[in-house]
Amino acid sequence: MSMAVAEKTEQLDIESLNAMFEKSHPARIVEWAAATWGRDLIMSSSFGAESAVLLHMANAALPGIRVVMVDTGYLFPETHRFMEELRLRLGLNVWVYRTRHDPIDYLHQAGEGDPKWRKDIDSCCAHNKNEPFERAMRELRPRGWLRGIRRHQAETRKATAFIEYSSRYGCWAVSPLLNWGSREVHAYLKEHALPYHPLTEKGYLSIGCNPLSCTRPIQPGEDPRSGRWAGKDKVECGINSLDSANL
Repeated sequence: MSMAVAEKTEQLDIESLNAMFEKSHPARIVEWAAATWGRDLIMSSSFGAESAVLLHMANAALPGIRVVMVDTGYLFPETHRFMEELRLRLGLNVWVYRTRHDPIDYLHQAGEGDPKWRKDIDSCCAHNKNEPFERAMRELRPRGWLRGIRRHQAETRKATAFIEYSSRYGCWAVSPLLNWGSREVHAYLKEHALPYHPLTEKGYLSIGCNPLSCTRPIQPGEDPRSGRWAGKDKVECGINSLDSANL
């Protein structure tokens, strides 16, 4: 850890901040992060089902904030179009980090015979999702990182704090939307006339890569995350793991 980061670490009263953020509107948390780190604050976005919420808040608090998007080579065409729609509409500064692998070559090299299915999902996530994001974090060297995870989305997220230090990325991870559920998200999208990802109309409520092993539409009453890696003991792609040891 650099001396500059170490000194900044010592200046943050994490316990008090987390207690305050539990009662704060997400937009106020984003504004705090923008005031604290300025241009050293970045945001990550998958441009998923409800991504417009945090993108709108972040770009309002810090116009031109760097938004990191990982292109795995296997995203839905609708995701690319949704990203471009929001980029133009909100004036976003999107930094796309792509996998180093040609999508077809990777399937051959990994022994993946069916492009609609992955036998080794963890390996695909590691090579095509985590590596590009780790590269982005090394190159951009943020002090603060906004991410859009919410506690109700998965068991792995229920114990998440609003602000936590990531030894993996060497920066503070801030999760302003932790306490929001679908009702609050919908109300914000409606208030600001923001769109959902177009695939939500087809039953996709959690949207990742397009192989059926990674993302599928869900039925009414199913958990929104049940459409991700269906039938597998997997609920995260890995980029939100703050410690490399937990990958």
